[in-house]
Formats: sequence, structure tokens, C-alpha cells
Amino acid sequence: MQVSTEYKVQFEGTYVSYYARMKRFARQYVICEEDAENIVQDIFFELWEKQLEFTSLVNLSGFLFMMLKNRCIDFLRRKTLEQHAVDEIQSEYIRTLKLKFESLEALDNKLLNETDIDTIIHNAIDSLPERCREIFVMNKIEGKKQKVIAQELNISIHTVESQMAIAYKKLKEALKDYTFLFLFFFI
Repeated sequence: MQVSTEYKVQFEGTYVSYYARMKRFARQYVICEEDAENIVQDIFFELWEKQLEFTSLVNLSGFLFMMLKNRCIDFLRRKTLEQHAVDEIQSEYIRTLKLKFESLEALDNKLLNETDIDTIIHNAIDSLPERCREIFVMNKIEGKKQKVIAQELNISIHTVESQMAIAYKKLKEALKDYTFLFLFFFI
């Protein structure tokens, strides 16, 4: 891209005349100095790329102000959406923490001794469909890798993965009243 000397002079003059006041204006709305700088620099970069003829503009100040105003509006819209998403995630996180807290508080150490835990887990595993149970036991109890299970049972790895997903889903449902057991033993 060839830039004429005349354009360089016009651009530099515009930059020197407007940069500081545009940045001050932007900072009033976007608050962060760095964001204000980025917005103004993006505007000047676009002007440089398009090689706008500054002398052809009737009202250069008005033109730059409109560009700046629109960029600030776009920035604030984007930040508002981002903040809304963050708030939603944080709200969901707090709900999850409360549920986990309540779940742990509800645990009664006397209620679940080691025999009870073993019985609950074995019953849940026994409730799985036969092939699903076999694959789950090979993987989680015997510690075999999915690839080894697939070879031993002469099935695809995808089948092993699918059966494990089914097992997790069914165990999660079977142990829904004992979420802590599911998390402790299987995750």
C-alpha cells in the first residue's frame, strides 16, 4: 500500500489534533484507560487503512466524533453482554456450591458405615445391564484401559466408550441420593 506524503501529513496533523481529546472522551464512557486507547487507535488505524481524504470532509470533528461514539457504544454493548454471561456463570456456580454444601451437611457419618457403602455401590453396579456392568467393572474395578477392554471383548473402542457413558448415567441415577458416593468412587 503506497501512501502519499500529502496523506501522511494530513493524517499526522489529524492524529496530533484529535487523539488526546478522543481518548479523554472515550475514557469517560469505557472507564479503562487502556480500552479508551485501543478504541481511538483502532479508529486511526481504520482511517490509515482507508486513506480517507481529510480535506474532503466538511466536518472532520463531527465525523471523528460519530466514529468514536459508535465504537464506544459497540464496546459497551459487548462488555454488557460479557458481564451478563459472567454473572450467569457466577450465579450458577454459587447455586452449585450451595447444593454441594447442603449435600455435605446432610451426610450423617453414623448413617453410612463401610458395609453400607459397599452394599449401596455393589447394588448400583449390579443394577447395570450385563454387558455394561462387565465393561464398567473391567475399567473401574480392574483398572483396564478402554483399548484393552475392546481387544479382550472383541468390540470397538467406541462401544466401550458408549457403554461407559451408559454406566455413568445409570449409576448417577441409581446413586442420586448418594451423590457424594458417585463422585467419590467413580469420578
